[in-house]
Amino acid sequence: MTSEQTGAEDQQKLQDRGENRSQRPTSEAFKAFMASDWAQDDRPEPTRDEVADYAARRRRLVSERFPGERLVIPAGPLKVRSNDTDYRFRPHSAFAHLTGLGLDHEPHATLVFEPTEPGEGDDGGDHACTLYFKPTAGRDTEEFYADARYGAFWIGERPTLGEFRGRLGLRTAPVDELEVAVTKDAGAVEVGGTRIRLLREVDLDVEALVDTSRINTGVDLEASDSLDAELTEFVSEIRLVKDGWELEQLRGSAEATMRGFADVVAALPSAVGHRRGERIVEGAFFARARLEGNDLGYDTIAASGNNATVLHWIRNTGEVREGDLLLLDAGVEADSLYTADITRTLPVSGTFSEVQRRVYQAVLDAADAAFDVVRPGVRFREIHQAAVRVLAERLDEWGLLPAPLEEVLSESGQHHRRWMPHGTSHHLGLDVHDCAQAKRELYLDGVLEEGMVFTIEPGLYFKKEDLAVPEEYRGIGVRIEDDVVVTADGYENLSRDLPRTPDAVEAWMRDIWADRG
Repeated sequence: MTSEQTGAEDQQKLQDRGENRSQRPTSEAFKAFMASDWAQDDRPEPTRDEVADYAARRRRLVSERFPGERLVIPAGPLKVRSNDTDYRFRPHSAFAHLTGLGLDHEPHATLVFEPTEPGEGDDGGDHACTLYFKPTAGRDTEEFYADARYGAFWIGERPTLGEFRGRLGLRTAPVDELEVAVTKDAGAVEVGGTRIRLLREVDLDVEALVDTSRINTGVDLEASDSLDAELTEFVSEIRLVKDGWELEQLRGSAEATMRGFADVVAALPSAVGHRRGERIVEGAFFARARLEGNDLGYDTIAASGNNATVLHWIRNTGEVREGDLLLLDAGVEADSLYTADITRTLPVSGTFSEVQRRVYQAVLDAADAAFDVVRPGVRFREIHQAAVRVLAERLDEWGLLPAPLEEVLSESGQHHRRWMPHGTSHHLGLDVHDCAQAKRELYLDGVLEEGMVFTIEPGLYFKKEDLAVPEEYRGIGVRIEDDVVVTADGYENLSRDLPRTPDAVEAWMRDIWADRG
């Protein structure tokens, strides 16, 4: 018996044990009755999604980059949260980008680019693109009522092959045809085989299928790793510049996120004094994310007091106290999976103290300096350099730097980064840290182009145990973050309607409390 057979047998045993609590009838009479007397499927004929033409152009870019090669882009599987319950499904961002699919209805789907003669593929490209997925099962099948993971009786209807074909303009096929599609004629190019590139670390079953095919056809696995890495890199890089449809999705996410921030301000009085006031903040924003979008774009940072000095504070177990600052870093993920990423630092009482305002203004000045840099032709890293110079100057004015300013700003210095250790910007889109696999020369060393979207988010973080600063600064953490689109002659701030200056923040909070009672 092979290791694969042993593994499958063990998995079946585990699945059988999981059925121990089932009370589902198994009689033939029950099965026959369950398969009868259901209304005809009356779903309307699908219309082509707005995103379909945009996704086709994205696939064309990939096709032109890898002519003559089979490309395999999995969506990913369901992931177990606990025992027999799964997390809500979210496809891999490259799959979403190249198909136009969001939401949670295509676990285990895979997009395959099959090479054709040059120019004879879909949309005039060099590949025929097929979406393989598990369509909804008919009501005359046991899966309909017996499969708690995929059956429509349990989780609702899934799309049909025809529905996705009509909506996306893609060829479609059932997922049980995937193995043949991926492995046929595979092998080394030198002997007439078809080279395969795979988007790795997405679906282990698809990886096993591709790697087994490579082993069986004598393809070098180490060399294949490099080929796969090039594919991963490229599908990340083509997201650096957003198209018009993507920009509209991001605008919508930013607008929903700003409404979520207003919800948080309205909930602050309830949070004050509660032993887990940060959870009240988190819950208020989450309600907005689920109401208007698919979910959160990332776990909300609802950090009050000294917790605001923890860069990724997502436990949100702390109290919210009068006189403290609340750092709220949150984003709504749209149904299309594009997310906003906005941060504001709010005075819990509605008014900044003198030292809180001083720190806040320094961070705001740094953010404004970064905005002043943004325009096509500027290098991405210059945004960060502009922001941190302002922060270093303020720290110097306050007497906090242990060395002269220019020495601190030199590569051999950098003392100021103790209080601002992260980058000022990251690309934004389907992932909150989008395009992360792009080459350095296209990301950190890249040149800004119209349509790029990123954050500007300087901060200062003085931990309460930091003895390098006077006591009045300790326990104060401030970050201000906005979402920015590069335009032909500058930028558009997607989150500009959310107050940024200290006076505007205080007035905004007062107005919300007055309006919502």
